[in-house]
Amino acid sequence: MKTLMLILMMVISPLSLAQSPASGPKQTPEQILFSDPATPRFGAKDARLTLVSFTDYNCPYCKQFDPLLERLVKENPEVAVVIKLLPFRGTSSISAGRAALTIWAQQPDKFMALHQRLMAKKGPQDEESIDAAIAKVGLAPVKVTPESYLQLKTNVEIAEVLGIQGTPATIIGDQLVAGAISYEDLNKLVKAQLAKVQNGKS
Repeated sequence: MKTLMLILMMVISPLSLAQSPASGPKQTPEQILFSDPATPRFGAKDARLTLVSFTDYNCPYCKQFDPLLERLVKENPEVAVVIKLLPFRGTSSISAGRAALTIWAQQPDKFMALHQRLMAKKGPQDEESIDAAIAKVGLAPVKVTPESYLQLKTNVEIAEVLGIQGTPATIIGDQLVAGAISYEDLNKLVKAQLAKVQNGKS
């Protein structure tokens, strides 16, 4: 993880950090990755291990992998997951991402329901499916915020810095895992990283 932080500090421009969508003082690279208030998260409040999931609502592999992250958090109550939405698959990826980020900012308690609904959609999103997902979880039509676009832009820049070229991609402790993996492999990686944390090696 120290290597990832070093890369971010060296490559992300000061302007990008200053323009992070979360209003407030300039954030460090570590804060942008793990504790940016504008970034959705679920799981433990005071997590011993925080994963960062780079994902896309139009990615079929993300739709298979995302439920595994939810299961992981349920079975490992000391773990949290940060969701970095990447609009890699067209304009509807941007639209879905902006809608979800706006809900996170305005009604965070409704975010997971919308996130799950968008992930459950078979095939690519379109404006109709996004609106339907919003309505299904009991929300009024969403007027996306300018900040939601800036957040997506920041996520893309972080992904470029880290060499992420597709989704899903997941930071697990000191490892960056490309692609979807089995639950068994995911849980094994998490257990190993938790052990490192406990032993003070991270």
